[in-house]
Amino acid sequence: MKKHAPADEMRQELDNLLSRTNALEIIASNEFQKGVVKTMRVLIEGQMHSINEFEHLKKAIDLLTLQLFEVQNKVKN
Repeated sequence: MKKHAPADEMRQELDNLLSRTNALEIIASNEFQKGVVKTMRVLIEGQMHSINEFEHLKKAIDLLTLQLFEVQNKVKN
């Protein structure tokens, strides 16, 4: 099973995809193609947002864990 790429690498890859999507929008010749490009952009931006939110959640869990250890140490003493 393949491991996930680091968040920075995924963000960079999504940023590259977004750049390509923007280029596709420029050369799109009809409304269908433009609609597909807009859909792709929304999906890519949503994925970028999800990665950012996941990073925030990881930091919050780390801070919460530290607080729990502090409380546990105070209770023991």
